[in-house]
Amino acid sequence: MADPGRTATTYRYERWRAVSAGILETAGATFLLLIAVRAYEAGKLAKGLVAASGSMGLMLAPWVVSQVEALGWPVSVAAARLAGVGAVSFLVMAALPLQPIFVLGSMVAMTTSSVAIPLLTQIYQENYPVHERGKLFSRTFMIRIATAAAFSEIAGRILSAHMSYFRWLLLVFAAAFLFSAYCLSRIPSHSLKASGGTHPFRALRHAREDRVFRITLISWMFLGFATLMMLPLRVEYLANPKHGVRLGGEPLTPAQIAMLVGVVPNLARLVLSPIWGWLFDRMNFFVLRITLNCGFALGALSFFVGGDIFWLVVAGVLFGISNAGADVAWSLWVTKFAPPERVADYMSVHTFFTGVRGVVAPLIAFYYLADLPFNIIGWICAGLIVIGTSLLVPEVKAGKHARKGAVLVEEVAE
Repeated sequence: MADPGRTATTYRYERWRAVSAGILETAGATFLLLIAVRAYEAGKLAKGLVAASGSMGLMLAPWVVSQVEALGWPVSVAAARLAGVGAVSFLVMAALPLQPIFVLGSMVAMTTSSVAIPLLTQIYQENYPVHERGKLFSRTFMIRIATAAAFSEIAGRILSAHMSYFRWLLLVFAAAFLFSAYCLSRIPSHSLKASGGTHPFRALRHAREDRVFRITLISWMFLGFATLMMLPLRVEYLANPKHGVRLGGEPLTPAQIAMLVGVVPNLARLVLSPIWGWLFDRMNFFVLRITLNCGFALGALSFFVGGDIFWLVVAGVLFGISNAGADVAWSLWVTKFAPPERVADYMSVHTFFTGVRGVVAPLIAFYYLADLPFNIIGWICAGLIVIGTSLLVPEVKAGKHARKGAVLVEEVAE
């Protein structure tokens, strides 16, 4: 099993790093785009580049993993250096408040954040015991969720007082990156095992060669497109009075919108996160994923088809419950199927396709679906999720066997 000392050290620094991760999550999810709109009055291209920067990083993950492998860096050292690049980007953005520098800096910073995800998954593979991996991950993720919620409230109030304070906010993001780099540098890890290939995107071959991996990726594309189309359209649905969503006969206020799409889901996400972590360690992965998919489908129907505030709250709870499980499943699922030394490669393929849909899905949502009745959009999203889920049903036995096989391989290797 994983060395207890390495596990304890990793868990300790991951709990501290979760605070930085929560702060940086708000940058990509809210504040960089808000600054682009309010402080710089950015155009469509600039806003699009800022919004898509995290997905761009996910698409570059296979190339970054191949470079880390070629350089022979321990994965935690590589992740720490990427965080250092993110910190420098924010420092430059704060020192030179010009729109082109802000847009470029946002792209670099958020790319370095998301492109490191496969390296972090490799760390969890090496240092967390297989039977506790989900539990330990979910506990640190709870700190991240709570920090993101609290920091969003504080930073939102600061920018509401005066938008010019955004430069101080950028310095906070830089400090978060620096602290993250320090924590990562203290985590023990190994270099990636040489794969024998030379192509920078050679990890993509695993999607061709591993049938179960390929089927799961295809299923995830259907689910991912549905959820990523829903995210921006939820705000459009609630914020635009023409869609008729009202409370007490009046259009929803920004605070009420934030409550429905942010506070309610995140409270459910925070409470349920440890339960899903426990289930991830013990449950057949495909049964787990099918259960989560059902939650997302019911959430889509409740939100867009329900028709009143009660169903919007129900949808928020369902999204939060499902997202709590998706946090763990998305981040750790490859550890159940990939050979231990190839976890970073498998994860980079997963993040690559996540990045593809992260760029394309919002465009489809706004350019092709925004003019449809929202109840139809709800059924479209639910239908995509059902299609993806149907691909997983025949793989339930494979999930059981793969999980046992992965445990056996790890125990023999350790």
